[in-house]
Formats: sequence, structure tokens, C-alpha cells
Amino acid sequence: MLSGDMEKLYPSAKTLVKDCVASRLHAKDATLYNFSDEAQECAQNYMGWADLASNPPYPLHEIQNFADSIIAQGLKSVVLIGQGGSTQAPMTITKYHKPDSSLVQFRTLDSDSPVRVRGILSEIDPRTTLFIVSSKSGGTIEPRLALRAVRDALAGQITNEELVQHLVAITDPGSKLEQQAREEGWAAVFSGEPTVGGRFSALSVFGLLPAALVGINLEEFMAHALEAERACSEDAIDNPAIGLAAFLYDNYLQGRNKFSFLTQKRGRVLGLWIEQLVAESVGKNGQGILPNIEIDTLLLKKDPGDRSVIMYQTKNDLWDERHNFEMSLSYIDPTIPRAAFKIESVYELPEHFIMWEYAIAMCGYLMKVCPFDQPDVASAKACVLDILRDGQPEPDYVQDFIDDVHMGQVEVRQAPCFKDCTDVRASLRALLGSIQPGDFFALNAFLPFTGEGRREALESIRHGVAEKFRMVSCLEVGPRYLHSTGQLQKGGPNCGVFLILSADELKDIPLKEEAESLGSLAKAQASGDLVTLAGRGRRCVHLHLPDNSGVTLRALAEVVCDILEELPQA
Repeated sequence: MLSGDMEKLYPSAKTLVKDCVASRLHAKDATLYNFSDEAQECAQNYMGWADLASNPPYPLHEIQNFADSIIAQGLKSVVLIGQGGSTQAPMTITKYHKPDSSLVQFRTLDSDSPVRVRGILSEIDPRTTLFIVSSKSGGTIEPRLALRAVRDALAGQITNEELVQHLVAITDPGSKLEQQAREEGWAAVFSGEPTVGGRFSALSVFGLLPAALVGINLEEFMAHALEAERACSEDAIDNPAIGLAAFLYDNYLQGRNKFSFLTQKRGRVLGLWIEQLVAESVGKNGQGILPNIEIDTLLLKKDPGDRSVIMYQTKNDLWDERHNFEMSLSYIDPTIPRAAFKIESVYELPEHFIMWEYAIAMCGYLMKVCPFDQPDVASAKACVLDILRDGQPEPDYVQDFIDDVHMGQVEVRQAPCFKDCTDVRASLRALLGSIQPGDFFALNAFLPFTGEGRREALESIRHGVAEKFRMVSCLEVGPRYLHSTGQLQKGGPNCGVFLILSADELKDIPLKEEAESLGSLAKAQASGDLVTLAGRGRRCVHLHLPDNSGVTLRALAEVVCDILEELPQA
């Protein structure tokens, strides 16, 4: 069962108990958020997550029976096509479970990258693969166009009549996706619960069908969830969700508006789910708490004053790796507030989903922020659609990339505060030179993260900034982050510094409608991100590179590292 280790009881825990917030959440009492009519109305429509364990809207046995029957027919792999909340929990569940089961290979396609699409399709046989198209609204552009690209790519391997028997939809009732699936005769349609928002949908059919398909027993899985729901809905000081909410909120009041998430490799995928839940739920109205995933603990050997630490122990049978993690934790400044949790098996994941969901809903109550909407995500989506319709905004300038090695042309778009910069080095120097204590840096990359040298180059930029300024530095995967931290970046406090990257594709995947290609969709999303961030007064620069090869990204990393050496400490 849930257990956590915190150094002290935080004062707002008593407020949460006194105001009966836990039990009112479980009762779906929207008046918790009556600080505005809009917040209360939103809560009224999106509190169905609070009792998913005790009152599952979709029969577990139907999900389990479908999964068992498909596996019995020779299922070898599953490809989940989706975005944001529809994919993050399934990715967490299936990746965490992967070391314990090789029954079915599970892959998530939430990328615009042709490299990623081709990579996934090269690894599967469509005749032994189930394709799940997961979209709550049924209208999200990324999964819609990704499905179109997949169908076109498989046209020479399998007939459309055969392929539709390998397609499954998870979507809310009445959506366009449901209509399409039924008209085309897909293998199955699973209806989501309209009162459960995407990032709170881990224990709905959106998360449960993928879990069952990789061999997880849903009855046992949800038994853990039920126990956690009972604990987290109790108005008691030892309620683990109350303890976590108080830890986050009271440290937030002390200026610690970020937390470092520390875990072994297996647990990092849980960190990505937490990142979306926290950033998108409370990152608005000029407020926000930013999770920082995958950091070097040596950056915390001296308290920076703007963050706390959350540590997760995960199952690991290798003594050396356990000891290595424990050693890394020993270097953290003991004055940094910390909370510690533990997960032994995938069947304990539901407990932590519920604890975090209740805790973040409680943080919304304390911060007077509606945790169930995402207004700035919606505005960024609208901007992208405008660009796809009207064309790309003109770059501020174009130049050869880079220095004395000509790799092609780079297009540069930047916030008005950098309007006097007319070359790449000047723009990057101005961007990085604007960093102040308490800021965070985000590298928002619409690039493939696979292939030799790509991720390594991006990580060297992220870590270089973190080490230079002793600051929170995030590497965000586009377009995924648009549906998570993108909300906080635009709607939270104006303390972010953003370098947005996209690139021409050497072998793009053409599309017949809405966008010319997957590459043009990614470029539109990167440009839309720049436009939306700049419109909110954020410090941001968008570089559209001539290609996404490892050598091009390494060249950029070298330029950034040179500039960092030249800059004074913040």
C-alpha cells in the first residue's frame, strides 16, 4: 500500500483536512472550485476520475476478455497512436511492466517525426499488430494525421479490408473517431467517460486496455487502485494525497515552485506522467509548479532555493544499480525539502496514479486554480491550425548554418525582445544571457530522439545550461510537451526561457489533407509555439534547422556550449 517519507507535516495538510477536501473530491463536489464560475463549471464536468476504481464506467471483464482473445489469436505487438493524456499513462504502465513481460511488444506513436514513424513500422508485422487510435475528443490533429500516414505506409503490405480488422478506437461517445471506426468496421470501439479528462484518465479504458494487452491482470491492478482511492478520499492527516499536496503547496509558498524528480531508470516514465499532470493542471493564471525530470543530483549539492526533491525507489534486482542511485542521493544538500516514495511492481502504479491525481486536485483548491482545464494548450492548437491554413510566418532572418561549415540554411524566428539580433550566435547569446536566478530553461524539440548522436547532442545543451546557471533545465519532446508542460510554459509564471527546435526532413512523409507532410506539421507546431509564447511575453527563439542529422545537432550543441562559456554566471 501507499507509503511516503516526508521530513515533517506541512501546515496546509490541516487546512485540507478541516475543509474536507478529500471526501468532497470523492463526492465530485464542484463547489470546491467556486472561486470562479468558470472553474466550478469546469469541475462539474470533469470530476469523473475521482471514483474510477470504486465505480468503473467500463466493465473490466469486457476489456480483459477482449485483450485475452486478441492475444490468443497470435498478437505480437501493439502500436498506440495518440497524444497527451491519451498516451502518457499507457506509456507509463507498459514501459514499467516491460522488464517483467515480453508477451507483447508495446510501442507508442505520439510523434510527428517521419523517422519515428518509419522506425516503428519497420519493427512490426501488420498482420500480428493491433493499432489503437486513442483520442478523447476524436479530433486531435496529431493522431488523425499519424493514422493517415500509417495507413498509407502499410498499403503495400496489407489490404485496407484486412487492416481495419487490426484497428481499435478509444474515444468519447459521439466523436468523429467513433463514427469513422463504426463506418469502416474496425475491430472494436471502446467508449471513454466524458467526465474524465485526458491527464486524469490513467485508470479509465484509455489506460486499462493497453495494460491488459501487455498481460496485466485488471482485477488485481484495480484492487490496488480501490485501496488507494479509499485512503486518498479520507479526511485524515495521514492521507498520502493530503501529505503530498501539502508538501508541494507549502514549498510553493516558500518560492520552491519547481521540484526535481529523482528515480532509477525504470521509474522515469512515471516522472513523465507526473510532469504532465502537475504542469498542465496547475500551470495557469500566472501560477505553476514545474516538475524537472532526469537531472544530475550534483546540481543539487548546494540548495538553489527554488525547488524541492521527490524521490522514487523502484524495483531493481541489480545491487550495483541500486547502490549507484543511493550514492547519487547522498550528495543532495540536506536543506532541500524532500519526499520519498517506493514502487515494487506494476500493480502498485495505480496507487500512485490516484495519490497524485487527488494531490494535484487539492493543490488546485489551495492555489485557487482550476486543475481540469488547459486554456493555453487550446490557444496553441488554434495557432497551429491557422499556420497550416495560412502558411508559415516569415522568419526574422535566414542564414547559413553554421560558421565555416556550411550545412544549409537555418530559419530563425524570435520573440520581439530579441528583434535586434540578426545572426544565430547573437540570438542564442541574447536568449541565454537573459537567464536570471529562479528562471528555468526548456529545450522544446520537434525532432526524432532516436538515431546516432541526436539525443546526446540535445542532452549536452540541456545539461550545459543546467550546469552553467545551476538552474532547472528541461528537454521537452515535441509535440508531446504541447499537451503538458506547454500549458505551464504559456500560462504559468513568466520565468521560462525557451529554445524551440525543428528541422527539414531528409525523407518526409507526404499527407493528402490538412498538412502537406508530417514534417510540415511539426514545423507548424514549432512556429505556433513560438508565436504563442512570444504573444505572452516569453523569452523564446525558434531555430528551424536544415536537417535533423546527428552531426547538425552536434554542431548546434557546440555553438551553445561556446556561448555558455562566454556568459557570466546568473
